[in-house]
Amino acid sequence: MTGKPFRTKRLLLRPARLDDLHPLHAIFSDPRAMRYWDRPAYEDIALTRDFLEHFIHRDWDAREEFILDLDGLCIGKAGCWRRAELGYILHPDYWRRGLMTEALTALIPRCFAKFPEEPALTAECDPRNTASAKLLEKLGFQRTSYETRNFQYGDEWCDTAYYALPRP
Repeated sequence: MTGKPFRTKRLLLRPARLDDLHPLHAIFSDPRAMRYWDRPAYEDIALTRDFLEHFIHRDWDAREEFILDLDGLCIGKAGCWRRAELGYILHPDYWRRGLMTEALTALIPRCFAKFPEEPALTAECDPRNTASAKLLEKLGFQRTSYETRNFQYGDEWCDTAYYALPRP
């Protein structure tokens, strides 16, 4: 079973489709979008294809994830995976327009509803990603811990800030 699509004011949040390959690759191959992701920008579209196949066919009981569709174009993705961990990415051409705030504001109640036994949603980000940290705080997440040099991104060791949003 897949997550059911739903709309916000400007976006359609929908399950991934095979025709999302090239728009997703435009995101995953962009060093700006991937700067604070869990790995550097994808050079090979095969990596994006593997990601997309996994996204389409992964166990829906353990996640609530969607493609962010603006006027028929995949511009990012957002959702909960590993049950209660929030994750998101947006193509840089759409940054600073409030689109991710809009998507996550609508998505968070769905995640809590899907996982009623979870006391909180969690998120993590590189603390240098100030826009993401501000977004999480705007949504009500609070930083719960901080680890230094715990994550290797290419040749660089990075820190991680951990956040939680208690169930309302």
